Amino acid sequence: MTKKTLNQNDKYFHEFIDRIEPDFIFSNKPINRFKVIKNSIDNDKTEKLSKLKEQINSIENCNLKNNSKNLVMGDGDINSPIMIVGEAPGNLEDNSGHSFQGEIGILLKKMFSAININIEKIYRSYSVNFRPPDDRKPTAQEIRRYSIFLKDHIAIINPEILILMGSTAMEAVSGLNSKISDERGKWKEIILKNKTFPLMITFSPSYLIRYPENKKYSWEDLKKIKQKIQNLNIKI
Repeated sequence: MTKKTLNQNDKYFHEFIDRIEPDFIFSNKPINRFKVIKNSIDNDKTEKLSKLKEQINSIENCNLKNNSKNLVMGDGDINSPIMIVGEAPGNLEDNSGHSFQGEIGILLKKMFSAININIEKIYRSYSVNFRPPDDRKPTAQEIRRYSIFLKDHIAIINPEILILMGSTAMEAVSGLNSKISDERGKWKEIILKNKTFPLMITFSPSYLIRYPENKKYSWEDLKKIKQKIQNLNIKI
């Protein structure tokens, strides 16, 4: 009797679409037996991020700032080769001062666990740093105003891969204001401070919570991100 061969990709795909369980992890990645040594750039980055935060906090005549409790800067490893840019803080993020909280944060963690990446090893921030009133989408003017700070933010973190989650992030970084469904899943490039950053546009976790049928597209994007990491020999 011949044992039927299982298609592991199909198995992972259906689990990802149905529920994205915490124990859903790729096992193909070899064990990294080398210690990662933090370099001396830590202090320099920390100082630059602190100065940037002061600049953002000193902004005047801003409806976003005036109606928020906290400036949400970023979380995760500042030396990470991967940076996520989300859309905007929500109520939980505004109260805590931290990014991607609650149900959104849980989903984001599961998404990257699906490609065997600990979310804490990724640096995470937003297109705008204050919660929009009533969690509305930031206006085009607000996006442009904060994109100046965002591009400095990206340059300081200096990631090898940039992931833009949601249409606000797409517009803030790339200037595109087309439908995100037309732009997602394609590798693009942007030049900031004379450096080229490869970027992937994909759906935000909050969007996937509202429209779970689109998780299948995010799964395709995640597989491309995993492949890019392998192609660039990125250690994370």
